[in-house]
Amino acid sequence: MSDDGGKKKIIIDEDWKTRVQAEKEALEKKARNEEEEDAPQQSTDEVQPGPLPPASFPVLLSMLASQAMISLGQVPSPITGKAEVRPDEAKHFIDLIGMLEEKTKGNLGAEESAMLTNLLNELRMAFVSTVSSGTSDSSGTSTKPDATNIS
Repeated sequence: MSDDGGKKKIIIDEDWKTRVQAEKEALEKKARNEEEEDAPQQSTDEVQPGPLPPASFPVLLSMLASQAMISLGQVPSPITGKAEVRPDEAKHFIDLIGMLEEKTKGNLGAEESAMLTNLLNELRMAFVSTVSSGTSDSSGTSTKPDATNIS
């Protein structure tokens, strides 16, 4: 037996502190690496908006025309991803652009005026084409608003 009189001898390993510290640092490093790997995936899932264009007349026209094209079903809806024809809504946006033409007459530069005129002509032709083809709205019912009444 032992000559310690039955007492157990405790052996202290001084190296255990350094091993625990090394394991802790390794785990922290692994966690940081996993976070860095996850970060790009999160940013690609979320659409980060870019810088906004400066406020200008062409940007305003572009926004209204985009809404009209979406309502005519010529551009998929950014919300649903589907082309939905809503002639009344399209007519509203085209009429808004027509109102801008009336209210800004004589106050636009030649380039802005030409842009506005061409845009209105194209949107009106697209509207008449869409309505005369007897397209359906999102509920599936045939819609034929009065195409001759577009401003």
